[in-house]
Amino acid sequence: SLVNLKYPMTGMDSENVRVGVYNLSENSTVYLQADDFGYDQYLTNVSWAPDCRHIFVQVLDRTQRHMRLNMYRASDGKFEKTILTEDNDKWVEPSDQLEWLGFTGKFIYRTDNRDGYKNLYLCDTLGNIDRITKVAADVKFVAENGEKIFYTSAEVSPVENHLFYVNVSVNRKGAVKIGAPVRLTKDEGWHNVQVNTDGTWFLDSYSSFNVPNVVKVASVDGKTSRTLFSAEDPLKEYAYGEMTLGTVKSADGKYDNWYRLFLPANFDPSKKYPVVLYVYGGPHSQMVKDSWLGQIRLWELYMAQHGYIVYVQDNRGTENRGAEYEKAIKNYCGQAEMADQVAGISELMTLPYVDKNRIGVHGWSFGGHMTTALMLRYPEIFKVGVAGGPVIDWGYYEVMYGERYMDTPKSNPEGYKECNLKNLAGQLEGHLLIIHDDHDDTCVPQHTLSFMKACVDARTYPDLFIYPCHKHNVAGRDRVHLHEKITRYFEQNL
Repeated sequence: SLVNLKYPMTGMDSENVRVGVYNLSENSTVYLQADDFGYDQYLTNVSWAPDCRHIFVQVLDRTQRHMRLNMYRASDGKFEKTILTEDNDKWVEPSDQLEWLGFTGKFIYRTDNRDGYKNLYLCDTLGNIDRITKVAADVKFVAENGEKIFYTSAEVSPVENHLFYVNVSVNRKGAVKIGAPVRLTKDEGWHNVQVNTDGTWFLDSYSSFNVPNVVKVASVDGKTSRTLFSAEDPLKEYAYGEMTLGTVKSADGKYDNWYRLFLPANFDPSKKYPVVLYVYGGPHSQMVKDSWLGQIRLWELYMAQHGYIVYVQDNRGTENRGAEYEKAIKNYCGQAEMADQVAGISELMTLPYVDKNRIGVHGWSFGGHMTTALMLRYPEIFKVGVAGGPVIDWGYYEVMYGERYMDTPKSNPEGYKECNLKNLAGQLEGHLLIIHDDHDDTCVPQHTLSFMKACVDARTYPDLFIYPCHKHNVAGRDRVHLHEKITRYFEQNL
């Protein structure tokens, strides 16, 4: 059946969105007078004031380089004032609603635009701003009880997530005093936490590379802690080889990129083994964490059982490493990311047990773009690739995400040309399987179909497989078929 899809692509006219306030007693709606940037704008993170008399909206212009945090009257939608602004020559990406600190009249605001990392700030409607977290690391708000602000932070390590709090007091004149941070989670690893309403207890579910899931409940004052659950090794009855968590230098030499590495079961260092790189690499992702086996995917373990070395690495452009690291991709999506992946694979290829002539790569969505690009740009390294739902041409991607990182095709023609994989179709030498879903409404099938046409014109010969009636990726019972298909392609060609 035909499914109509609203999908404005980069450079096209976007949607015109308004925020309405519906009055239940009067059965009427008023709309906020949010027209800072005219038709081409984004209205994000709509937040109510505690007294419900005002609504706050972060208004972005079409370029996503300029943001205004505005205050509106809920009764009639009238604009009252701009509380603060953010401007950045790459992008501004407000991703959090306002969190109000008790009844102080102040709110907690997160941004990476002021100090280079996603830190928390205490603000009020008069424009006063006090920095809460003063660390060179990304943090995330968790809870508040009017006196304490709880947050998780990457300051111990970008692959670890720990819970902290700071005491905050506000006097009658509005002056703010912020105490020293207190770390609440001490065990190594990645902690997922919940704090109770009054800020006296927290529930901590965590794991680390060699420790499966542990669940604790502890008091914030540090006097009481009780382990509720400690998981046994879920893989103890399965055959698998050595697993490693480590770092490798980024292509520009400025950063340590984290990786996880799985050696084959019954590994023999005197033999040579093929490698499969599993890659995503796009914004808002972190593939490698100091959690159970580095956030392993069981397909990776399966491939290691079948005699492959499996390598997974984060790169510039992913999150939790600060603004400079994350925004290195601006206008050239896939370039810095790809360079970092190649730097990691090149280091891996120096090991005596790696078969340098049998390197494969697999990824989906942004990872599908990376897989296809690596096959086309580095045929001397990558011999086999399986790309799922790939972005081929950023001109076909949706307007907000695409323009945030790439601007428009008109304003950034060189970037769109350089990152358009159709222009590289003639460079395919190895075995490349493209998998796409016929109902994909994220990376629309136009990507894959246009690439196939480019390959036909260039006389290169990728393989294609379509999953009917699935959207972006394959779910349910068919997912078993998907992973069997991927595995067979590597076994047949690598």
